[in-house]
Amino acid sequence: MELNRFLEKMSSDTPTPGGGSASALAGALSASLVAMVAGLSMKKDKTKRKEMEGIREKGLSIQKRLLQATDEDSKSFDAVIKAFRLPRNSEKERLHRVKEIQKAYQRATLIPQVVCQRSLQLLEYSKTLIIKGNPNAISDAGVAAFLADAACAGGLLNIKINLAAVTEKKIVKKMNILMRNWGRKKNQLTKAVHKKLIETYPG
Repeated sequence: MELNRFLEKMSSDTPTPGGGSASALAGALSASLVAMVAGLSMKKDKTKRKEMEGIREKGLSIQKRLLQATDEDSKSFDAVIKAFRLPRNSEKERLHRVKEIQKAYQRATLIPQVVCQRSLQLLEYSKTLIIKGNPNAISDAGVAAFLADAACAGGLLNIKINLAAVTEKKIVKKMNILMRNWGRKKNQLTKAVHKKLIETYPG
């Protein structure tokens, strides 16, 4: 979907695309900046070419995946809405509806997980670029980090919201542990990025 169309649809009164898709888009923008800064750094310092080339390739790969996720997240939430609209005229239909709602909510946590995991990778790459990349593009690497932080935070929030409707305790317990770990890692990386940016541009 073209960006203008995507934003137009997001600002409409329909539930999708929503926050999950916005989080994925923020991650895709972060990945684009990571790829750009790595490319500029390859040109600036030939001794770091191999490392920067690797980061650029990863950035482009993540960009592609998160662009796909903007649509996939909308589809997963549409599936939740569809499950709620299933008939419930008989006991059999009611049980089927409950089962489908549960399956839809569990699936709705999957794309935000992808967004969160990829965004953590982008935070790592952004941090590396701030330290080792082209000094003239540090601000771009910083913006990449902040976008990745926002994308991960959005992913965590969307997992939490959908998980609240999941009744299977094992899944909930496992996801809560993962979310705590991801949230902790996100905060550590973002703090490290802030520290490096302040050291580079004090005052």
